Amino acid sequence: MAEKNKGKMVEAITPMSEDFTQWYTDVVLRAELIDYASVRGCMILRPYGYAIWENIMHLLDKRFKDLGHENVAMPMFIPESLLQKEKDHVEGFAPEVAWVTHGGEEKLTERLCVRPTSETLFCDHYSHVIQSYRDLPKLYNQWVSVCRWEKTTRPFLRSLEFYWQEGHTAHADAQGAEEETIRMLDVYADFYKEALAIPVIKGRKTDKEKFAGAEATYTIESMMHDGKALQSATSHNFGDGFAKAFDIQYTDKDNTLKYVHQTSWGLSTRTIGAIIMVHGDDNGLVLPPAVAPIQIVIVPIAAHKEGVLERARALKDELSKKYRVKLDDSDKMPGWKFAEYEMKGVPLRIEVGPRDLEQNQCVAVRRDNGEKTIVSLDEIGEKAGELLNTLHDALYEKALAMRESRIYDAVDYDTFKEIIAEKPGFVRAMWCGDKECELKIKEDTQATSRCMPFEQEELSDVCVCCGKPAKKMVVWGKAY
Repeated sequence: MAEKNKGKMVEAITPMSEDFTQWYTDVVLRAELIDYASVRGCMILRPYGYAIWENIMHLLDKRFKDLGHENVAMPMFIPESLLQKEKDHVEGFAPEVAWVTHGGEEKLTERLCVRPTSETLFCDHYSHVIQSYRDLPKLYNQWVSVCRWEKTTRPFLRSLEFYWQEGHTAHADAQGAEEETIRMLDVYADFYKEALAIPVIKGRKTDKEKFAGAEATYTIESMMHDGKALQSATSHNFGDGFAKAFDIQYTDKDNTLKYVHQTSWGLSTRTIGAIIMVHGDDNGLVLPPAVAPIQIVIVPIAAHKEGVLERARALKDELSKKYRVKLDDSDKMPGWKFAEYEMKGVPLRIEVGPRDLEQNQCVAVRRDNGEKTIVSLDEIGEKAGELLNTLHDALYEKALAMRESRIYDAVDYDTFKEIIAEKPGFVRAMWCGDKECELKIKEDTQATSRCMPFEQEELSDVCVCCGKPAKKMVVWGKAY
């Protein structure tokens, strides 16, 4: 009966190897992460999905505050005249902007943009509150939703409205801004490794791919299970371009007026999509312990037998002092429960039944590999932590090995095109720095430049596309 129920539940997911896109959709729905909203391209974050986002928020927010950042909240609406102040910025976002034209029944005298991002709002505010070098640096962050009118949408990866944090800082000089930009990129990279067990490549975007209005955009790129890239977080150095457009000046120590230098950086609910597509399997989610809403689920076996449920409850009380724990004492069959919590990606399952009680033990089962460990009930508190740490490390090493096995080098264009066509993954190749070569590569292969990695190698001395002298090694790939 239990195995039959488990089979039915697993069959609800399309195998990853059969149709990766459908597998992804099945997982986000069956694991109860989202529901589709009544507006095309919008999603409802269900409690389990939002709980993952909450854990991401809490962990990142602490990192930000430890570095001196403060949270603020900017308005949802941006007047059109404010958005128009930075020419490159507004041109970059124009195709994705949603406009409010009426308030009630009255037509507005000026259209309002539903924020796609908040640079202009922060700049307008900074122009009011920054007067002196003593006001710098300004280290602000906000947790909000934004709206971008995407043509093609997919839950978490690309939706009309999504949740994120956006940091916006102002500094006295170029050096301060650049240091902040790199510092925050490192925060994201460390977070991906330490909390999400996902390896990333750090690098700089090409001018074609950089953020509209930025002097430089830095990125962390991760590889999904199907070999595609996901831009996982970005950090932008704006220089003093926005400051000049919005007249953000301060009086320096030498009593002269100077423009501030600014940054912005962000990470969104797209991160949940990365977790699904890096760690998930044909049984559903596999969640890293740090962000799992339930880190340990306790499943009583033969719960009607004397002492089982009482001991399971005592075990929950003990483990809840350190971990996020759920006791499932419902009347569902154990096999159904096993499949349900595998689907939800709970890192560790603890089974306890009459025979276990006789021997003062329980069975701990890892979600990532199904490995079972017999643990004394006297030692389960400490052993659970060890198993969760081991699981995290195993997830990271598996993801790293998968990524490394799918990174290829190409020194000529025929090889480059052949790899992109036949081998999902990243291709490292030299580039001359010419935008025309980027456009040609995208037209010929649908691959884009993901980044110019900080760790550069000279694979050859000529551009893989045009044969001119090479300037940078670039990581290329197809992306979400």
